[in-house]
Amino acid sequence: MDFVINAYALTLVISSTLVLVLSLFIGLKLEESVRWIAFTMISLSVWGFFYGIELTQSEVENMLIFTKLQYTGLVMAPACWVMFALKYTGFEEKAKKWVFPSLFILPAIIFLIVITNPLHHLHYRDNWLITSGPFPLLGIEKGPLYFLQVVYSYVFYLLGTLIIWRRFEFANNHFKLQTRLLILAGFFPLFINILYQLSWLKPYEGLDMTPYAFLFTYIFLAIAILRFNLLDLKPVARDKILEAMTRGVLVFDHRKKIADFNGAAKKFSSNPEKIFLGQHASVIFEERPEILKLLDQSEPKTIESHLTGTSEDTFIKIESLPLRDRGPLISGTLLLFEDITSEIQINEKLKKQTAELQQLNDLKDKFFSIISHDLKGPIFGVKELIHLTQSGLVSEAEFLSMLPEVSKNMEHVAILLENLLAWTSSQLRGEYVQPQKIDLHKLVSSQKNLLDRIAKDKSIEIAIQGFENTWVMADKNMLELIFRNLISNAIKFSNPSSTIEVTCQEKGDRLKICIKDYGLGITEENLKKLKEGISFTTRGQSNESGTGLGMILVKEYLDKNNGTLQVNSKEGEGTIFCMELPAWNESLIKS
Repeated sequence: MDFVINAYALTLVISSTLVLVLSLFIGLKLEESVRWIAFTMISLSVWGFFYGIELTQSEVENMLIFTKLQYTGLVMAPACWVMFALKYTGFEEKAKKWVFPSLFILPAIIFLIVITNPLHHLHYRDNWLITSGPFPLLGIEKGPLYFLQVVYSYVFYLLGTLIIWRRFEFANNHFKLQTRLLILAGFFPLFINILYQLSWLKPYEGLDMTPYAFLFTYIFLAIAILRFNLLDLKPVARDKILEAMTRGVLVFDHRKKIADFNGAAKKFSSNPEKIFLGQHASVIFEERPEILKLLDQSEPKTIESHLTGTSEDTFIKIESLPLRDRGPLISGTLLLFEDITSEIQINEKLKKQTAELQQLNDLKDKFFSIISHDLKGPIFGVKELIHLTQSGLVSEAEFLSMLPEVSKNMEHVAILLENLLAWTSSQLRGEYVQPQKIDLHKLVSSQKNLLDRIAKDKSIEIAIQGFENTWVMADKNMLELIFRNLISNAIKFSNPSSTIEVTCQEKGDRLKICIKDYGLGITEENLKKLKEGISFTTRGQSNESGTGLGMILVKEYLDKNNGTLQVNSKEGEGTIFCMELPAWNESLIKS
């Protein structure tokens, strides 16, 4: 077997060897999913190398040996190209495990046909030696199965190229450059082969220029991969990075069309179906002009917005970053979306807690003021009265005449002291609720009897109505304090010789209890404070004092007993407090 060196053969052998070395280096450098481009290049280098050796031969038998060796690379290259395209664009092998192995079935069949051709002559009908050129070439008469190999190669190369093009049609500039180079690597050699098959590009009869086109194209591609890190960040890796981000990412080009996005971006849109590559921003944000304005900004900007159309209120922070390739010209805009709902809720909670702490501090200040004034005054007054009586400065008759007033003051002190103790208990260690079945008529009558003495001093009648056979599920001590405070307040602000109406009516599984007085009423300012749970005090009709703790306890205890409170008042006409409590039934005991 003689080897006659010529320029065409030498060019193929050298370029094939160069591509093989570069391919091996690339295969070691890149990760598995992008490594298939190296396998494609290795297959083509095998084809080119043995075709170059074929061109050094002068006998048909020797040429056919190297032709068969060429086909080991020639039939593998298209399948490797499709494998690369699928891996490069992130095809999930787990979804369809049969796809990858099936790509190599047809190449194996074609290779088997080629090496067994002497038995059937379906690939090459005949072979002869062409001596009309500067060196011997192999002449072939194509058999019917030869075109199977041609169609397979064209279809697979075009399929791989189409997969890459479809995936990155609207990609950013970095991936557009990659896509163009890869499409060139897939399409240009095919174009040369088409010219060869049509006999439009044959410097000499029998000389195929396709290996040259493949090898020189892939030398250029290999240099781009190694020198410029062309495939360092493959799209599937970039996709995984984007998908791992909790922030939504939308990339718009200079025409305000989507060039890239991640899955999280759809979560921040009320119309996620409108987000796809090539979609114009005006369609996505047609009802959000504040976001559209961000795309016109030349400097980074951040806004906060409220996302509507979702099951829960969502607050988002939107950050715009103008994209510049080189110089001042803006090539696009990057929008970053971040869910700040939790942050806002935490801030609101902190503000609320700060306000509550301030309110608590104010109450504590008032607490000490009450102890030093409202409690100290009456108690020291009684102490001084006893001392004066014992000293003989106050006669027994005078002492007895003062007792009704002292008794009335002690009633107020008792209520005040009870409220103080209850409030202190709830603030220091919370309040343990012990719900039980309570006869509401008995409880209200008991509280009426306790407060009748104070009411009679102002000629006020306490009328109760509708409490027959009414039972509630609540904590007894808390409920007593609620009624005691509401009725004593009604007495305090009622006009003399008026009536306080305490009524009850059923509302399904709840009882509505109202306490209505005809007195001073509550100002709008104080009514607002009352509804917001802010402590305040006002003097009664007879200049009675208060602490402001009573209503706070009423609201707190009603909440703890699954109750509600409504207040309606009109200055100069009176006030009505209506509370609702769960009526007693067997199911409440079981729950």
